[in-house]
Amino acid sequence: MDVAGKVAIVTGGGGGIGGALARALVEAGAKVVVTDLDAPSAQQVADSLGESAVAIAGDASSDEHIDATVRLAEKEFGPVDMYFANAGIGRGGGLDTDESLWDLVLDVNLRSHVRAARRLVPEWIERGSGYFVSTASAAGLLTQIGNVPYSVTKHASVGFAEWLNITHGDDGVRASCLCPMGVDTKLLRPEAEEVNPDQQLMQKAVETAGAVLTTDEVAAIVLEAVAEERFLILPHPEVLDMYRQKGADYDRWLRGMRRYQRSLKG
Repeated sequence: MDVAGKVAIVTGGGGGIGGALARALVEAGAKVVVTDLDAPSAQQVADSLGESAVAIAGDASSDEHIDATVRLAEKEFGPVDMYFANAGIGRGGGLDTDESLWDLVLDVNLRSHVRAARRLVPEWIERGSGYFVSTASAAGLLTQIGNVPYSVTKHASVGFAEWLNITHGDDGVRASCLCPMGVDTKLLRPEAEEVNPDQQLMQKAVETAGAVLTTDEVAAIVLEAVAEERFLILPHPEVLDMYRQKGADYDRWLRGMRRYQRSLKG
């Protein structure tokens, strides 16, 4: 997939990986709709990209917002070629996470992908082309110490991207899944008042597992993978070795993760 001349939507585009993806796409010749729950941040990113980008604020998991975003893209630039389901939420903890927070994390980290694909994939099948990129996490291949809703929903987003690739790959619909470890964003390093013991454990687990990359580094790797139409996008190559070790001896991997968790708790 050559992104030059393509029309893309990036959710969670007001900063972090999403903002970096929007910049990288425009630099590569694409037109981008930047969408984020934070209206000023989305507008700031779009404004910085000139006439190649526009912004719209809203909830990435809302069918109404997804439809409005697609219609804006069509009005300003033409039919949507690519959708980057990048919006994500890292809130939550252990078994005491309440039902309302579970619903929120499920909506943002999983159902937003399903709803966007439901809106776009039928059109892509008719046209014979389209590209869906899900931002999951290495937690979706491994796990996330300190945060069960995040771990579970990221596993699910990997599973959905796999299904999309298998089911509609022969229809011309491409699907990739981004699974980084540590990236220097507010999700990893939130404002101080938002940090609780579960968040501290999650942050420590990620930061000690490997290098923390910049968002621009991740965006460049994503565009390289899209050019190759590669499904699994691993900014941290060591994740593949960890994933292989997990599959080769699941029980040994679980024991190792429990030891790792104990070491983090000191």
